[in-house]
Amino acid sequence: MNAPSRLRHHYPYFTPSEVAYLSEKQRGKYSESQEEKTRQQACSFIDAVGTRMGFPRRTIATGQVLYHRFHLYFPIKDFNLYDVSLACLYVSTKMHDTLKKPREILMNSYAIRFPELAAKVKVAGGEVEMDPNVQNADKNRMAAIERLVLETICFNFQVQLPFSFVIKLGRDLGASKDLIKLAWRLAIDSHRTLVSIQYPPHTIALACIYLAALLTSFEASSSPAQPTSPSSETGMTPQSISSLLSDHGPWEEKYHSHVEDLEDICHSLLDLLLSFSSNTSHSSLSYFQSPTTPTSPSPHPSPNPNSSGLQAAGGGRGVMQSSAKLTQLKISLREKEHEPRVRLPLSKTDPSIGISAAGVNGLAAEAEGIGRNEGTTRFLFGPGGE
Repeated sequence: MNAPSRLRHHYPYFTPSEVAYLSEKQRGKYSESQEEKTRQQACSFIDAVGTRMGFPRRTIATGQVLYHRFHLYFPIKDFNLYDVSLACLYVSTKMHDTLKKPREILMNSYAIRFPELAAKVKVAGGEVEMDPNVQNADKNRMAAIERLVLETICFNFQVQLPFSFVIKLGRDLGASKDLIKLAWRLAIDSHRTLVSIQYPPHTIALACIYLAALLTSFEASSSPAQPTSPSSETGMTPQSISSLLSDHGPWEEKYHSHVEDLEDICHSLLDLLLSFSSNTSHSSLSYFQSPTTPTSPSPHPSPNPNSSGLQAAGGGRGVMQSSAKLTQLKISLREKEHEPRVRLPLSKTDPSIGISAAGVNGLAAEAEGIGRNEGTTRFLFGPGGE
């Protein structure tokens, strides 16, 4: 009897309810805080290795997105954090044509993972001495996980990131260069959260501009000695930009976004920034750095490994960094936020129904077939229909 064939559909984005359910399923005995800690360690590791190798920001960001997507389908406890992170980064290099050999990625990762061995290297940029057997084992695991990563994206190598949208939308809104720079760095930090697999890049970019305007105007309101200047020749100030994007209006149809989605993304980013500001005990993998400029990423780790995108982008004037002020902004945003928007799955078949019904006709059913060799699997780039 022939093994049954199956279809695997590519889901570019998931609804918050889908992400919450799948995350809980793959979390296992991990608590939410442990899951978040593991996620941040993985993102920091990908960032550190990618920056050390001189990868452009798009390669690093895509690697982080692939990591988030991978653990919607596979339990955290079944895989080593470093193996999955390196496999995701390796797949990302293929997607953006910044390909490096697996051995190069591994050797650079050893310098991050084992700083005591890296300190023994006498030549700047030299390789860490590592047992060849360990290298071969790590390389084989990377290749095995690479296949699983490719299956989670259904071999769809098309990817869009919010960075170009930040510049285009910022200019269209009349934002200043300083505000756009801050929004750019917030877009970098957004890939450490799950918003990158829940919302399209143009919506994330608009939310980063909104949050950048909120941060700038909120700080200005608490510092009367620093008057706020117009953002550009159009006379748009950060306050006017935040006021425009804080409520429904024609801009939603123009930019194909919703104010409720912007608020959700802003809260996710504020939670991340709060964790940055309150985290006083960083490990050697806590590289919260960003490129020096949007067009020329730094090939070297930031001198201050504990600085987030928000802390790194001052734009020539003080931007709030304390957790107290970030909390105040979050409370202020909660007080005027809108009711959450009802989001239907991209598939006409509700994935949550399939999940609750023992994996019938939903994402869980498709996840069951990932990584198996039995039968024939056909990968489709679009979501499933009825």
